[in-house]
Amino acid sequence: MPRFGPIIKRRELIACLRRLGFAGPYAGSKHEFMQRGDMSLTIPNPHGSDIGPKLLGQVLRQAGIERNEWEHL
Repeated sequence: MPRFGPIIKRRELIACLRRLGFAGPYAGSKHEFMQRGDMSLTIPNPHGSDIGPKLLGQVLRQAGIERNEWEHL
């Protein structure tokens, strides 16, 4: 997995979440989302810039993924 660092591309985030068992992304009303079991995870919009560490941390918390799991999987 990518290092929890300064930036990550949206495409790379989606690929990593798929490796962790998430399906999608699917179209939502304002944001796309991915699913794993009963969990629905909102994905940042594609027209924004790269994903910084603050937003990445929010996404990983919502997904229930620990930082060390993200970096060492």
